[in-house]
Amino acid sequence: MAVTFPEIRIGEPLRCTGMTVFPLFADPGGGADYALSDEAIGQGSVLVEEVSEAGSVPDLSVENKGDLRVLFLEGEELIGAKQNRILNTSVLVAARTKTRIPVSCVEQGRWGYTSRAFGSSGSHSPSKLRFLMKASVTRSVKARRGHRSAQGEVWEEVERQQAALGTASCTSAMSDTFVAHSARVKEMQEGLPYVEGAVGAAVAVGGKVVSCDLFDRPATCRKVWARLLSGAVLDTLEAPVEEKQAEAADVERVLNRLADLSWEPAEAVGEGEEYRAASEAGDHASALLLDGALVHGSVMCAG
Repeated sequence: MAVTFPEIRIGEPLRCTGMTVFPLFADPGGGADYALSDEAIGQGSVLVEEVSEAGSVPDLSVENKGDLRVLFLEGEELIGAKQNRILNTSVLVAARTKTRIPVSCVEQGRWGYTSRAFGSSGSHSPSKLRFLMKASVTRSVKARRGHRSAQGEVWEEVERQQAALGTASCTSAMSDTFVAHSARVKEMQEGLPYVEGAVGAAVAVGGKVVSCDLFDRPATCRKVWARLLSGAVLDTLEAPVEEKQAEAADVERVLNRLADLSWEPAEAVGEGEEYRAASEAGDHASALLLDGALVHGSVMCAG
């Protein structure tokens, strides 16, 4: 199966303190109506909770009480309830439905309620964490075990980055890393602003492209831009200073590898169709489509 991506144009790079962002441009996609998860949670039209009083680490319950689909993005962080989680894959939750979503824990040292419902942290998983999570989820899907991550690897990566950045957290919570470095995260987000008309972003740390995300419309990309960059800022803060910086040709190579991938269908968690693929270079990619049109596609690049 070939997943058809629109023709992508790479924009002029934005650079800030070792991090480079290339805005990606393409003709808008399918035009499905949906709200983003943070908006819907904030408005009260979506309720995210533990699946039961006892809870289940790899699953959360989502009740969409609204009249629009709601899009949750791979790697976004939800905080509260018994422990903080991140999304294992992008999910479109249908209007007026209740479903389970697959997640990973990013707070190893807590298993007790701080709130009944989850909220959005406004942060996104660092690229190294997204890479290992996407790779393990693809392995799980291939083995017909659903969208499960290698939870132990997730905890190890959260702790590794906290040690690298000198972050203290009594519960090993990824959110504490963002809090500790919030000033730098904000500074770099402001130095890498959304570029009007962009439908995606390729992010590089030093001379290496670490991720590419593509959405169906500029409005979605604009809303998630700063949040999407937040995790890569943490990767940049711990990376050694390099003279070399990524160029558009580096992004082109990643996108060219995408075009040659052999995509395999995976049962979507909510609405739409999901496909996953891995390149010979070790990149891992996924795509969520609705009625054949791309909603969110991403590739995490191998080290």
